Amino acid sequence: MRNQLNWRLGVCLGWLAAGWIGAHADISYNRKGSLVPGPDDGRIAYVTAQLLAQKHYRQMAFDDAVSSNFFHNYLTTLDPQHLHFLQTDVDGFRPFETTLDDLTQERNAGPGFDIFERFFQRLEQRAEYVRELLKSGPFQFEDTKPILLNRRDAAFPATLDEARALWRDRLRYEYLEEKLALLEERKQAEAKRKPAKQNAPNKETMPEAPLKPPGPMTVDEEVRDKLDRRYARNLKYFAEWDSDDVIQLYLTTLGHVYDPHTDYMGRAALDQFAINMNLSLFGIGAQLRAVDGYCTIDRLLPGGPAEKSKKLKEKERIVAVAQADGEPVDVVDMSLNKVVQLIRGAKGTEVQLTVIAPEGEPASERRVVSLIRDEIPLEEQAAKARLIAIPGDDGQTNRIGVIDLPTFYAPMDIVARKEAAQTRHSTSEDVARLIQKLKAEGIEGLVLDLRRNGGGSLEEAIRLTGLFIKEGPVVQVRDFSGEIGVDKDMDASVLYDGPMVVLTSRGSASASEIVAGALQDYGRALVVGDISTHGKGTVQSLNQLAPLFRFLHTQEDPGALKVTIRKFYRANGESTQLRGVSPHIVLPSVANVLEDVGEAGLENPLNWDTIPSASFEAVNRVQPHLSELRRLSEARVSLSKDFDYIREDMERIRETQDRKTVLLNEAERARELQEARDRDQARKAEQAARSHNGRLIYEITLKNADLPGLPAPLKPAAAASATDSQPFPDDSLAEVKLDEDEESGLQIDPTLDETEQILLDYIPLLEKANVLTAVKQDS
Repeated sequence: MRNQLNWRLGVCLGWLAAGWIGAHADISYNRKGSLVPGPDDGRIAYVTAQLLAQKHYRQMAFDDAVSSNFFHNYLTTLDPQHLHFLQTDVDGFRPFETTLDDLTQERNAGPGFDIFERFFQRLEQRAEYVRELLKSGPFQFEDTKPILLNRRDAAFPATLDEARALWRDRLRYEYLEEKLALLEERKQAEAKRKPAKQNAPNKETMPEAPLKPPGPMTVDEEVRDKLDRRYARNLKYFAEWDSDDVIQLYLTTLGHVYDPHTDYMGRAALDQFAINMNLSLFGIGAQLRAVDGYCTIDRLLPGGPAEKSKKLKEKERIVAVAQADGEPVDVVDMSLNKVVQLIRGAKGTEVQLTVIAPEGEPASERRVVSLIRDEIPLEEQAAKARLIAIPGDDGQTNRIGVIDLPTFYAPMDIVARKEAAQTRHSTSEDVARLIQKLKAEGIEGLVLDLRRNGGGSLEEAIRLTGLFIKEGPVVQVRDFSGEIGVDKDMDASVLYDGPMVVLTSRGSASASEIVAGALQDYGRALVVGDISTHGKGTVQSLNQLAPLFRFLHTQEDPGALKVTIRKFYRANGESTQLRGVSPHIVLPSVANVLEDVGEAGLENPLNWDTIPSASFEAVNRVQPHLSELRRLSEARVSLSKDFDYIREDMERIRETQDRKTVLLNEAERARELQEARDRDQARKAEQAARSHNGRLIYEITLKNADLPGLPAPLKPAAAASATDSQPFPDDSLAEVKLDEDEESGLQIDPTLDETEQILLDYIPLLEKANVLTAVKQDS
């Protein structure tokens, strides 16, 4: 679902947030002149524009109006906070405003490169100016006048002097935030040392070294060094762009004039799209992270070539990559995306990695590790389950199951690979295996957790719905001509017919909304969660461009256009577009008050509408009990300490969103941060003091689902913040790195806890209504 631009533009361009890849504070870089369109880019742009006009749901000609939107959106995509382009730049490019359609028709993609080059020029000027400011010494923060925090709707700076004033304000903001964070880090490091100093100085009681020793630099020196490196890395990142990067950005911006889910994808983006759908890739089986310019091994995936070889270890750094007998390519300071492309490759081929010791360890000689690429299943994104045993008031144990489904994955073959077809994961088959296991262990009810599910395969969404209903329509689709089609579950069998709750969030999108909407329409499941789901109710098709070219000047794949061709409608005729699916029971959530979350916060979304309802037979298991379930839930939520915390955070976020400015006053910001830390510590202390009331939680994965019995129960983890942190679509993907592993164990999740209680309320209501459920079994 996260289909926004594949470059990490948002925070970097606006705020230059921490974490951008690169290393040295040296601001130099090797850039071979100005970028110009590749030999096929003009024709790629022409074909893409033709496909958009012919195939997109809007049926919108690429005319002067589209050209104008394209022009302004491209400027905003490059400079979302209106910090870099000057008004004179915009005025100079103004002739493109109503001629991009004509130029594209003439196979001319030059404007995209001209505008990018001007952007890069301003980025260079900003980096140089920031370096001068950082050299001048520490800033003072006693301001009484706030600065504008969000400039998206502000005018472009009129002159370079005005732009420099904005750059200085942003640098001071970043400086203050980093300074306060570093002061707190050093304070905590000192606190770790103090208790140990009071003990006898023997080996067993010697103080542990801080996680990150302060070193010889003062706080201000360390902040200046960090910001200097950040700006240098950011500039180097864009200096490494090539014509493929620019044309992808340019044509994806054109696609977003039509709707936010229409994207042009080059070869690398196509590869990643296939990986996401297949839950597998061909490589060495390592999660990589960029740390100070080094490609660092973050984790070795179980069963992958890297882990099996026993030749690599986590935190080692890759400094060069070679293909079989080819020459090694230096990858220090190379963008992580490009390093990944060098390491990935066809199954059975050889890749050679030159590695050095982890940072902080004694230096060692470089060594070359040879690995044979293989298929790497991405198990962490596959379906998984938990069986939860909850002691009841009657002395018996209630067993419920929770299915966690992050995406709808399916076998897919979209990239011109030479490998033979492999056995892939399938969402419906995997979930069926987990449900069979849960049923065998005697669950009385089931929660389907779709909070992190951004969509995926429509076919798998239909098959999954069919596990819970008899045959019937699951989703309707309408194309631009008005023709309506109905996608049905054709299998009359039902795998699970017991009490069921679907848990959703603002991040539940596309295919997950189809499942939630269908089970709600049939009255088959109670839907609980945020105020609504994301609201992506559109269908995209992937159009390979290569077949449309008689010849190419290069041997490179010209990519593909993912274009919106239809809209989704529920069985009852309501579109899931824009409005999403509203749950039966809404729980307090920070996401409920966030601005620009969901489809409505994206550019040019299609509208919400309705079509006639399909013919289907509802089972009506929810509506008769809904008022009682709401009453019981509201009573619990009103008394819940965790939901009190969430409500407090919701109010603070409302206030923050209403406040569009920030005051650069060190004393005031330090006070606010200390209040936040005190609040967080008090919450964690209160949560840690709670008992788990005898609840036992067993994790069931695809690896152990077929084994007899249950694994050992999970152990409680350190208390986490009660604020719900379920992700929702992020249109400013700010960092090129893989996510941190989630901490194993039991985390506090008030939304899931309340959903389980709602299910326990629901089970006896259905029993009284003579709806059969699974047999209750003591643990």
